[in-house]
Amino acid sequence: MKDFLLVYRADYKSMPQGSPEEMQAVTKSWMDWIGGIAAQGKLTAAGAPLTSAGKVVKPGNVITDGPYAEIKETIGGYSIVKAASIEEAAEISKSCPILFAGGNVEVREIAAM
Repeated sequence: MKDFLLVYRADYKSMPQGSPEEMQAVTKSWMDWIGGIAAQGKLTAAGAPLTSAGKVVKPGNVITDGPYAEIKETIGGYSIVKAASIEEAAEISKSCPILFAGGNVEVREIAAM
């Protein structure tokens, strides 16, 4: 088994903001989805949501604010899963709750060092 990084991306400016009850239901869908991966023994790290604030470090000791407002998609969070192949990791991602909110999941193999 290999480890794969799942990066959750979405255009958060256009995502609907729900009532507290609706947001609780969304959180539950994420917990259920991650729990299902864990129950299969395929969860390496659940990861966590990311805030919208950040910094970008560039060569020459330059630090700027980021992510940038003009970027449509932002990274909302990540997880690490175990799978035999990138195809299997992509299959795991097909039921990710972010897909039902107009987002997407980037699947990347983590290279062994």
